[in-house]
Amino acid sequence: MSFDLVLFGGTGDLVWRKLMPALFQAFRHGTLPEGGRIIGIGRDKHSHEQYRALIKERFDKVELAKRPSAEEFARFAALLEFVPMDLSKPADYAALADTLTARAAETVVMYVATAPSLFTTVCEQLAAVGLNAPHIRVVLEKPLGHDLASNRAINQTVRRYFAENQVFRIDHYLGKPAVQNLFALRFGNALFEPLWRREHIANIQITIAEDLGVESRGGFYETTGALRDMVQNHALQLLCAIGMEPPINAHADAIRDEKLKVLRSLKPWTAQSLASDVVRGQYSKGTAGGIAVPAYREETGVNPNSQTETFVALRTEIANWRWAGVPFYIRTGKRLAGRDARIVVNFRPTPHAIFNAPASSANKLVIHLQPKDGLELHLLAQGQAGRQSRAATALVPVQLEYRLASGDIIKVSIPQLVSAEPMGRPACNEAR
Repeated sequence: MSFDLVLFGGTGDLVWRKLMPALFQAFRHGTLPEGGRIIGIGRDKHSHEQYRALIKERFDKVELAKRPSAEEFARFAALLEFVPMDLSKPADYAALADTLTARAAETVVMYVATAPSLFTTVCEQLAAVGLNAPHIRVVLEKPLGHDLASNRAINQTVRRYFAENQVFRIDHYLGKPAVQNLFALRFGNALFEPLWRREHIANIQITIAEDLGVESRGGFYETTGALRDMVQNHALQLLCAIGMEPPINAHADAIRDEKLKVLRSLKPWTAQSLASDVVRGQYSKGTAGGIAVPAYREETGVNPNSQTETFVALRTEIANWRWAGVPFYIRTGKRLAGRDARIVVNFRPTPHAIFNAPASSANKLVIHLQPKDGLELHLLAQGQAGRQSRAATALVPVQLEYRLASGDIIKVSIPQLVSAEPMGRPACNEAR
């Protein structure tokens, strides 16, 4: 099947860091057919060859396992083209329409990886030159606006020119295998679902930590902050996946309906609860990997008196029968101790303790999302001291074994139970 993938923002950060490496991996694994085109769109006056050279330069910097060989890149580069465009000029859209019409691909995907302020302009201009036919799809990369009003304005404009089944709103975090596996973990295993409720779970913690600062994106981050950049999309999607009811099937509409119920059930904050349930902060200067790094307010493009948060931690609840009274903790930030994303499900302790175990020794399930995905199930087991005396129970590592359909066996070490410390204030300057 012939297709054209048009990347608006084709020289932007998202394309360099995420989309191009992902497209190459899809090509390498045979899920991106060689009969297509990937057309980068940008203000620069690059030729096709210059654009390919820029991408090759970026690929040479990725980790070795993901780096293409010379032969692989040559085949992938044959798909790449570049079209210079000023997104504010109607004539440039007409030229793009001529380029796409001449090929007449069966499917055309417009991937709009630009600032959300350009979404409405791009959709209006595409429709003006006839690039909104049924075989054309539009992908909008988060964030979809700056607030509720701008989000509604974008959606109203998009719906004016494209049918809903032509529009795909993307949160790339959902593409992580570990995130997609949350649904299989919850709804494909009878072991967990009966326990997935207030009677058995004490709290759930969602952490998305980054070790990098804002890098060269200080100007963008000043208008965004951690709450908009990470919580209202990535973190809430994880909360929905963990807290939703079982959908009637695995179709997108059914999953969306159950996620929406979770969002509608979130307990609203009051002026009093905001003070106790939300913490905001900024990173200060220090060292990272032995290298001196600046404070957020010293970054390029950042107001020296900025009140934009680079860290946020919050407590919320899902007010329904399944989760009433169970706190959900979300925390995310930049320039933290390491890059780590995980969900920790802390189960309640046994109703009556017959062993001399620590008070914090309840079971917990740790779902690792990055840098590597995986599962840890923390259990109590009787150690050597417990075998000699019934007065104490020691915690020891346990091995779980996964046998795949291929016959391969993966052994997973289940580490010793670690007490779940309550979330405290960040080790950074608090922004008020």
